[in-house]
Amino acid sequence: MAGADVAGTGITAADRRARAKTGVRALQHWYQWWTGQWRTTGWWNAANALTTIVRYTQVTGDRSHFWAINWSFRVAPRSHPRFINKFYDDMAWWALAWLDAYDLTGKERYASAAQVIFEEMTTGWDDHCRGGLWWNTDRKYKNAIANELFLSVAARLHKASQQDRGPFLDWALREWDWFAASGMVGSSGLVNDGLTADCQNNGQPCYTYNQGVVLGGLSALYEVTSDKAYLHAGEAIADAAIKNLVTPAASSVPGILVDPGDEAMATARRRGDGSQFKGIFIRNLHDLARHSQQPAYREFILRNADSVWANSRNARDQFGLLWAGPFDMADASRQSSAVDALIAAADLTDASGT
Repeated sequence: MAGADVAGTGITAADRRARAKTGVRALQHWYQWWTGQWRTTGWWNAANALTTIVRYTQVTGDRSHFWAINWSFRVAPRSHPRFINKFYDDMAWWALAWLDAYDLTGKERYASAAQVIFEEMTTGWDDHCRGGLWWNTDRKYKNAIANELFLSVAARLHKASQQDRGPFLDWALREWDWFAASGMVGSSGLVNDGLTADCQNNGQPCYTYNQGVVLGGLSALYEVTSDKAYLHAGEAIADAAIKNLVTPAASSVPGILVDPGDEAMATARRRGDGSQFKGIFIRNLHDLARHSQQPAYREFILRNADSVWANSRNARDQFGLLWAGPFDMADASRQSSAVDALIAAADLTDASGT
């Protein structure tokens, strides 16, 4: 559906919860009960779709899809026992999903699953490039996403363990110290994709999810340490993303999140990992916004959520890749990504309206 960019004025909290409900209902048409995953997604995308369901339940209190959380916990490991495969980032997405499930339910089985995954991830750390986690068990590439996820899982496990000291916080602090010194944050303030074989910034694209996941990790570190330096580091990356990874001011719908390669993927009407990225950024910006005093983050989330609804939706309440429009095609990754924005907007809108 085409439409003008709407800034959120006059849209009530009930409106935003209803939008999120509509989007989640459409997402669940892709759910396969016999796999505990979603048609059209890969393994790691399924973990993100599950996270969307968990966070929707937590933000809205609507338990219509609550059953799918434990069902996926029981059935999805048939694909990969203990939610572990050769990719450390894939493992971490499932760990974060189960930590969200633990926050929602208080069930120790979810925190325990995340801990098992994390312990497997620690085997991917070595001294090449003076530290850091490899992308997978082939040990050929050290990249941003695996290390950002490692930071986030470690910090959140420390929070879940309710320990003042312990290995999770030690790992989180060690990871951030390494990441901050690694060179992966470029001159623009954005996080590049990874490092070369000789441990230099590889200059590869700055994807939105690489800007987002680190915000979640830094927000969690701030929560457990009360050290505002972590909050400020997150704000610097968030500000760079909001400035650089958006539709231009001269466009018909300016200031809407975009990823490198979005237009090509939409034009070709194909699926790919990139369809998941923008929702991950918004989800983690939302985590940062809970602690930061920057009003720009709330405004950015509302603007993007409203553009998704107005400009990137078809008649079946499915959302496309381009959040500024037009709608291209539907799949579960596009849907869960867009719904992440709707959920964040619902949580940030107070009961009085906007």
